[in-house]
Amino acid sequence: MENINENITFEELLNQTLKEIKIGQTVTGTVIEITAQKEIFVDIGYKADGIIPVNEYLLDANEKVEDKFKIGDRITVVVLKLNDGLGNVLLSYNKARREIDKKEFESKINNESIFKSIVSEVSDKGLIVSFNTIKIFIPLSLSAINRNEDPHSYKGKEVRFKVIEYNPKTNRIIGSIKQIADEEKKVKTDEFWNNVEVGKTYTGTVNSISEYGAFIDIDGIVQGLLHISEMTWERDKKPKDILEVGQEVKVKIKEVDKENKRIKLIYDKKGPDPWDKIDEKYKVSDVVNVKILNFVPFGAFVKIEKGIEGLVHISQICEKRITKPDEVLKIGQKVNAKIISIDKENKKIELSIRELEGTSNELSE
Repeated sequence: MENINENITFEELLNQTLKEIKIGQTVTGTVIEITAQKEIFVDIGYKADGIIPVNEYLLDANEKVEDKFKIGDRITVVVLKLNDGLGNVLLSYNKARREIDKKEFESKINNESIFKSIVSEVSDKGLIVSFNTIKIFIPLSLSAINRNEDPHSYKGKEVRFKVIEYNPKTNRIIGSIKQIADEEKKVKTDEFWNNVEVGKTYTGTVNSISEYGAFIDIDGIVQGLLHISEMTWERDKKPKDILEVGQEVKVKIKEVDKENKRIKLIYDKKGPDPWDKIDEKYKVSDVVNVKILNFVPFGAFVKIEKGIEGLVHISQICEKRITKPDEVLKIGQKVNAKIISIDKENKKIELSIRELEGTSNELSE
């Protein structure tokens, strides 16, 4: 047995038991301290401890260093410098993780996986998200953010995206939230057109209003026309009198054109047709109080009740000869009139004001 050199110093003996390391080498060590400056000290089995500065490890949004690293944790790092100027070995957690993350990242891309990440940065050009140590850029055009939304409000929010461009040589990585939104919308759209049928009820939102009706958005995938005639039985009402943009409404499918992807709707609150029971409520010779709605050259249209209108022919307005209805009547005026005919099939009622002249029913109530 060889004798140990009695002249060897303790330091030399210690150095023989410690491993040699070099710049760029990947080593594994134990976390021994986390300083108030958020620096991490690691025992890597070398004569000097290693140090990971704050710029060499990556935290998720709202994550604390104490949550990611704990005393006693075994971690893998890359050696950057053998001496950081203060006698410590300068280490990088990010570089070690990046190789591991790269393999997992590329596997997910090949499988067309959906990524989830917190938005860490926002600029006028887009969003920055991460997959562990790998940063991904999502241009505003692919962010699915509406024009009336503030992109900066997305900072700190979790988003779902797919990677649509990846070049490891140039480190160009582009993500898209819009692609997922488009794919999911297509699935919903196909499902809608496969299942839609006349009479089916949906809940939608009023997207826009015009003179002739409103467009109703259903689940953000299809818009249907709700014509004014399908909102109410009252002809003197306008769409803006009944609905407002953003209002949630229940509608039924009236017509479906699957080939051209069009639907026509009926407002759930329109109610039953008042003409269905017209013969139960009115009969010829009844005197009713009506409201003047509008004039035509041959007479005046009047409102008897909601959804039921009638015509007073110009010859039935008064005894004296007139050339225009507005010579004796006014829009909005209420008068008594006598029903002289009812045509339920064609939804027509004729009335006479003239026949009440000189009677106790001549004046309106």
